[in-house]
Amino acid sequence: MDEQALLGLDPGADPPYRQRAMAYFEQLKESRDAWEVCAQALAKGLYSDDHVKFFCFQVLEHQVKFRHGGLSGDQRQLIRETLMKWLQFQVLSAQPEKIFVRNKAAQVLALTFVAEYPALWPDFFFDMLTLVGLDPRGVDIYLRTLMAIDGEVVDRDTLHAPEVARRNTLIKDAMREQCVPSLVESWFQILHAYQRSHPELTCQCLEVVGAYVSWIDLGLIANQRFVDLLLSHMAVEELREEACDCLLEMVNKGMDPVEKTKLVESLAQVLQSAGFFYVEQEEDVDFLAKFSRLVNGMGQSLVLSWTKLAKAGSADDAGAALRALEAKVALVLRLLVHPDDDISANVVAFCYEYLHVLKQLPELNDGQKSNMEVGMAVFPPRTLARQPHRRRHAHQGEDEAMFVEYRKQLKMLLDRLAQVSPELVLESVRRVFTDTIKWQSASFMEVEVAIRLLYMLGEALPASHGAHFSGDAVKTGALQDMMTTVSARRPRPLCLAGC
Repeated sequence: MDEQALLGLDPGADPPYRQRAMAYFEQLKESRDAWEVCAQALAKGLYSDDHVKFFCFQVLEHQVKFRHGGLSGDQRQLIRETLMKWLQFQVLSAQPEKIFVRNKAAQVLALTFVAEYPALWPDFFFDMLTLVGLDPRGVDIYLRTLMAIDGEVVDRDTLHAPEVARRNTLIKDAMREQCVPSLVESWFQILHAYQRSHPELTCQCLEVVGAYVSWIDLGLIANQRFVDLLLSHMAVEELREEACDCLLEMVNKGMDPVEKTKLVESLAQVLQSAGFFYVEQEEDVDFLAKFSRLVNGMGQSLVLSWTKLAKAGSADDAGAALRALEAKVALVLRLLVHPDDDISANVVAFCYEYLHVLKQLPELNDGQKSNMEVGMAVFPPRTLARQPHRRRHAHQGEDEAMFVEYRKQLKMLLDRLAQVSPELVLESVRRVFTDTIKWQSASFMEVEVAIRLLYMLGEALPASHGAHFSGDAVKTGALQDMMTTVSARRPRPLCLAGC
């Protein structure tokens, strides 16, 4: 290799050296076989400089990504052997590579897998797992490679050309048939072996499970031993948030609505038995933010199941889904009224969809009416007014934007409540408003809440051509009383209604 050109890879190198390094990179990329010196350098561990290693992987990446079809059989074999020898070095090395080198290596491994599996390298994962075993450094590369493969083959945020989509489907089909059970077993062993000694590897593995569960057989993950292991992770401070995300991916997996209802109910039972529903006793707000997302996902999945089953005319199954859904409402409402905005905001979507379900029912039972009454508790001062000491976002601008968005979500929720039961909303707002305005010692924020609720009420209640003070006598009387009260007792805060 051109040693002088390699000097330009140092971030602190002078411009002429950097230009020479770039020219050398282009030369190696375009040559039919000059890139092989990079492969040999990696396979033999000739360089200790991290930037040179990264450079060599970049050269290999270009060959695999753009010129793989033109490589000879021997050249393809050279790439395979290079990657496996480099991986073996990682297992034997006392020190791991820098993260940016590991990420680039994982990307090259993933691109090689996509180009050669299953036809040219059917034993890709077998070869990798044989080398890696349970060595922490090898496991790290293995997990990074799996996430890179997910980005190339599965990531739904990327719009693929039709031929690429077909290729990805063939790869996933072959993986399901040939190696997914072995992969899942390796994940279980990693999660079990490293949950205490290497929490960062365990979190990586949980991320992998969450990414792959969307398209593999759910039964490989949603079973007693795997779920028990995930629950044990939720009791470990360093793992519990990632475990929540993993369970959420399981819940979000597309499947038959009856089976989805059973899955969510089974998960809810084990979470409740393990004590995770006692959210008032949980002091870790970061974990509760993740847990509230999980609960919200469970609730939304049940709403979707009920919608599909009701539309299909499956009355019994729809009834089971509705009962399961309503059994989660009490927990969701406790999260909704949590004083931390982020936790509360995470369950607003389910509350909104639940109210949409109630709107479609011919009549509400006592339990459903009670749920709506408790739901109005989200609008007292501690959740609607600005919190003086926010804990989760240090940046003031971000804090402000997120709080404004949270208020918008609450406004939409109040609008939906008013659609389902305008009488309940009117009476609840009137009670909060009257009690607050009559308190001579009420704080500015408490008065702000009352005024804002009155303003939101005016937008939420249906009115013909904006005529709120005509029509139904009960509604108009209540609105007139509140307007008269605020004008007589607290004229100054009235301007807040337009904020």
